[in-house]
Amino acid sequence: MSLDLFNVENKIALITGSTHGLGLAMAKGLGLAGATIIINGNSSQDKIDKAVAECKAEGINAIGYKFNVADETEVIDAISKIETEVGAIDILINNAGIIKRTPLIDMEVSDFKAVVNIDLVSPFIVSKHAVKNMISRNQGKIINICSMMSELGRNNVGAYAAAKGGLKMLTQNMATEWAKHNIQVNGIGPGYFATSQTAPIRVDGHPFNDFIISRTPAARWGNPEDLQGATIFLSSKASDFVNGHVLYVDGGILATIGKPANEG
Repeated sequence: MSLDLFNVENKIALITGSTHGLGLAMAKGLGLAGATIIINGNSSQDKIDKAVAECKAEGINAIGYKFNVADETEVIDAISKIETEVGAIDILINNAGIIKRTPLIDMEVSDFKAVVNIDLVSPFIVSKHAVKNMISRNQGKIINICSMMSELGRNNVGAYAAAKGGLKMLTQNMATEWAKHNIQVNGIGPGYFATSQTAPIRVDGHPFNDFIISRTPAARWGNPEDLQGATIFLSSKASDFVNGHVLYVDGGILATIGKPANEG
C-alpha cells in the first residue's frame, strides 16, 4: 500500500467553525499533513486571527475568513473570495454548530430553530455552493460533523439531536446525488472529547465524568487529536469509494450497551 493514498498535500480545505476546539484540531491535522487550511468563524475576527497565528506557528499554511455559515449571501461571497484569492476548495468540513441544553417542554421555538439553522441548514448552504466547483472539476471531499446524537437521544439536547440526526440523512442524500461526480460525502461522529468546554466536568468524582469513563470502552475522554486520522482518511484518496458513511470516533460507546456501575 502506498502512503500516497493518504496524501493531502497542496489540497485546500475549508473548515467551518474552526477557531477552537475540535474544528481547530481537525484543521491542524490537515495542515500538518500539508494542506492549506481555511479557518472560519463568525463571532470574532480576533479569534480567527489568533487561530491562524497558532497554525502558522506550527508551520501550517492557514488563512482566515469571517462569515456566517447560516447566511447564504455571506457564504456565496466568502466562497467566491476563497476560490479567487486562495484556490478551488478540495475539502469542505462542515463543523460549525451550537447546542442549547433545555428540556423540550421548556424550549422556545426560536431556540429550537436556531440550533437546527446552524447545525443542519448551514451544512446544506455551504455544501450547495462549495460543491459547484467540485462538480466542475469532477472531484471533492465533504465531511459533515455529525454526533453520537445522530444515533442516540439524551435528555435536554432534543434540538441538537434532531439536527444531528437530520445531518446524518443529509450526508447520505448528498452522497446519493453527488457521488457520480467523484465527490465523496461522509460524516464524522465524535464521542466525548476533552476540550475547554468540557474541562469543568472532566474532574474525578464529577458524576458526568464518571459516567463517560464508565460508559466508554476505551475508559477515557477523547483527545482532539484523535479526530485527525479520521479527517485525513475521509479527505484523501484512501476514501475514494467511501460515500454516505458516518465514521464514529467515540472510543467504542456506540458498540456497547454499557455495564453495571459495580462491574469492573
